[in-house]
Amino acid sequence: MLITIKYFGQIAEVTNKNEEQLEVSGTSISELLEQLYSIYNSLNNKNFKVAQNQELVGLDTKLTGNEIALLPPFSGG
Repeated sequence: MLITIKYFGQIAEVTNKNEEQLEVSGTSISELLEQLYSIYNSLNNKNFKVAQNQELVGLDTKLTGNEIALLPPFSGG
């Protein structure tokens, strides 16, 4: 399944991309992250949230084939 992944903040710095389309072999967010960790080893050391279709999701969430965003921690203000 081909999905669009958007990277923000420190995550974009690790990947050197703001966005990419990736062919994903897994069916869950955790499987997607394993694939991303194998491509971008430094992601293992980063803390981030995952959003699917602009909604925060957990690791066991099923991929829908739409937009995924990796979001760094938010700071209050």
